[in-house]
Amino acid sequence: MTKYNKIAVAIDFSEQSLKAFNRAVNVAIESGATLQLVNVVDTKSFGSVSAYDLKYAEKLKEENIIQIEKLKNEAKAAGIANVEAVVEMGSPKVILTGLPDVGLIVCGATGVNQFEKMVIGSVADRIVRLAKCDVLLVR
Repeated sequence: MTKYNKIAVAIDFSEQSLKAFNRAVNVAIESGATLQLVNVVDTKSFGSVSAYDLKYAEKLKEENIIQIEKLKNEAKAAGIANVEAVVEMGSPKVILTGLPDVGLIVCGATGVNQFEKMVIGSVADRIVRLAKCDVLLVR
């Protein structure tokens, strides 16, 4: 298995992303890698940019920071020395495929319906197609 220096895991707190988190923890331990937990508040999904939308996004970001810190502590307790937590606002597809110095991105293989996939595509699909590093999809 390839040894990675830095592994990013996409976290949206869904069941699949938590499975991806667990797999990323195991791979990071095996590789002795830094684990980067990445959560993106998807502001692109908001209908329009208004004061309400921005206020909602900021509140969601604050809540996600609390949740991701819990996962960071779990990863450290599992034995990973270097764990980073990042909560960004924007497009998950853009942010996750633009992470610097990452050797592996781990994410859940989400099941969107065919219509959604034709219109917007899935985040996992975009990561697989555009990432400049290895990608591990977890089911």
